[in-house]
Amino acid sequence: MGIDIKNLSVRYGDVNVISDLDLKIPEGCFFTLLGPSGCGKTTLLRTIAGFVHASKGNIYFQSKDVTKLPPHKRNIGMVFQDYALFPDKTVAQNVAYGLLARGIRGEEVTKRVKRELEHMGLDQFMDRYPAALSGGQRQRVALARAMVIKPQVLLMDEPLSNLDAKLRIQIRETISDLQREANITTVFVTHDQEEALSMSDQIGVINHGAVEQLGTPQDIYSKPRTSYVADFIGAANRVDATIQNIYEDGFAQINVHNLTIRARSTLEANQQKGILIMRPEDLKLVTNKDDNNQCFPVKIVKKQYLGAKTHYRVALSDNFIVNVESSGDNHDRFPIGQDIALAIDPRKTVLVAS
Repeated sequence: MGIDIKNLSVRYGDVNVISDLDLKIPEGCFFTLLGPSGCGKTTLLRTIAGFVHASKGNIYFQSKDVTKLPPHKRNIGMVFQDYALFPDKTVAQNVAYGLLARGIRGEEVTKRVKRELEHMGLDQFMDRYPAALSGGQRQRVALARAMVIKPQVLLMDEPLSNLDAKLRIQIRETISDLQREANITTVFVTHDQEEALSMSDQIGVINHGAVEQLGTPQDIYSKPRTSYVADFIGAANRVDATIQNIYEDGFAQINVHNLTIRARSTLEANQQKGILIMRPEDLKLVTNKDDNNQCFPVKIVKKQYLGAKTHYRVALSDNFIVNVESSGDNHDRFPIGQDIALAIDPRKTVLVAS
């Protein structure tokens, strides 16, 4: 079941948290709302769920207008950041709660709860209480409770943020596998870029209650349309640029730190200023003897050996610092203090509005 949001606004008192938002989420899509704290992503999720009332606009599940329906009539599964398990109920009772609330009784409840807990690898914990479970186990119970009712839409509010790094990876794989198996439309809220990139079919980067950019993980990462998106998704070097010419082939000729280079452009032809975005892993350190006319002369001022790669900080002639990540067999070959060149591949850069 797809979700169609039209002209949605949400206000808290005199504050507009979401203004005139339009958004379509395809059926079966794993859709992530990504952004920092306070950007409006959780408010949007809770409005889709029915816990927050829209000030204006409509929300459709497929063609059904659910804007004024309470949460229990929207056929959603909800997974919260703090699990929201009943401490006085066993694992089985927690998972059964949504079924009982929908009037399902008897053997059907027992069968569906057992099947869902087996699916989650939790059938041996059916009679335990939440306090006797680990954080990862509690999150899987919360996920089982959401999935057992066979919802049309699954909503998840930063469900992995309370887990340690190893558990986060395990649980996000569980969530991804279950979502794809059930082919259920899922809206997932997070501030963690790695979660968003690894799990999503589509990502909406949220800024002040608006979708700053919408696209696949690959597009969001490699083709950011604003400096906000570039900064929030992955590491990025941001360099002020003066635009000399913008060509019809999607590239521009720009001047950065007294060097004229080409870069991919997202700007209109009449722009004069922009910001050049360069990912550290897309930059290459080369010797001055290498023939590349898109090279900055630089000096290595710091390096960190990280096993599979080395992180360099290099200084341009005016001491502007650029971060570079080098991998491959010889990634650790340049010493601190060496004068070298920084090669720029125009296809792996992007010019955005300043």
